[in-house]
Amino acid sequence: MAQEIRAAGGVAETAQVDAVDEQAVDEHADAVAASAGGVAVSFNAIMNDDIQGTPLAEMPLEQFAQPITKAIRNQFLTARAAARHMTRRGSGVILTITGGSHDTLPAMGGTVVNWAAMEAQCRQWAAELGPQGIRVMWLRTTGIPESIPDTVDRFPDYLGAGAGEGMTRAELIAWMQEETTLKKLPTLAEVGNVAAFAASDRAGAMTGAAVNVTCGAIVD
Repeated sequence: MAQEIRAAGGVAETAQVDAVDEQAVDEHADAVAASAGGVAVSFNAIMNDDIQGTPLAEMPLEQFAQPITKAIRNQFLTARAAARHMTRRGSGVILTITGGSHDTLPAMGGTVVNWAAMEAQCRQWAAELGPQGIRVMWLRTTGIPESIPDTVDRFPDYLGAGAGEGMTRAELIAWMQEETTLKKLPTLAEVGNVAAFAASDRAGAMTGAAVNVTCGAIVD
């Protein structure tokens, strides 16, 4: 992605940072702010290692809690690091990715609880940072095809609570498409376009809110 931006005439820099390491996150935010003159947008789109396909009654506590504790930690650390710089300039936008925190299926493990916890944290950030001119939103997405690995032989059969042989990648995508109102799934480019809008001044009246990018898989 950075190479594509540079090829198009833009400027892009990348860095590898452990998003659950408090010191590493703070130091990275400080370095970005020093180089760019501040932090305008923070977009947390980190994978949280959720484990799906096992009914809750058969799932070890560690597997259930893993995505929740990781998500809460990395979202808090990245938002806090960005907020400390944003408050100095009196503006900024903090974004993250979640799913349908009020809509679930069998065999989702701690995933939906993870989404709900992240959204609750975002609401708290929005309440505290709003007076400093900082907006906070979360993008609810579902089944972005580019994010579904093609190296996995079988995915959980969510309707069967993880039982049976599961679904192939093609079967999973077809099923998710059928579950949406638009009968399609959001592409990575579409999610990116919505994120760019949410971070722009055109969305200046939006904060503390979910942005639905699910093609109608969730209808609020």
